[in-house]
Amino acid sequence: MKRAWLTMLVLGLAVITAPAEALVRAGAMRPAAKVADADDLVIDLRAINGKPTLVLYEDKDSAKLNAPFKDDLARLARGDRYKNAVALVPVADLQGYDYWPIKGFVRDAIRSESKKVGATIYCDWDGSFQRTAGFRRGTSSVVLIGSDGRVRFSSEGALSTEDRARVLALLRLEVEGASGS
Repeated sequence: MKRAWLTMLVLGLAVITAPAEALVRAGAMRPAAKVADADDLVIDLRAINGKPTLVLYEDKDSAKLNAPFKDDLARLARGDRYKNAVALVPVADLQGYDYWPIKGFVRDAIRSESKKVGATIYCDWDGSFQRTAGFRRGTSSVVLIGSDGRVRFSSEGALSTEDRARVLALLRLEVEGASGS
């Protein structure tokens, strides 16, 4: 019963948020942030070169804030063009779940959710990624980093229809520019 409750709780974590100094702003260089997946494989944002990078940071309570945007992304990713051209970095804020035995259940749930959404979900167990990137806890954060390493878009909270269209247009420009289309 406890395991089922914990699994249900963690499955509510769609993907990606907390105060550092401030949310990274458009024009800034990509943050020097690292985060690991459920199997402790680390990704360093600075190591993603030549690809636009889309970071989504949420906790279980804010996971639905940008559901319409994530639906837009799912439609965009149906073709291989975007799947192969964009580095998607969904990060779950898991502060407070980093203890035995809960952490094992959470890891299993994250692995399962990663398979379901078709993307690796990264785990911010201690808030270090959140602080380094300047995300605020308790809300959804979206950051688009261009293939040149500069932030193109950043936002906290639910994206407006206009912001959703804007970030998708910026993403399309990045992908088309990279392919020479």
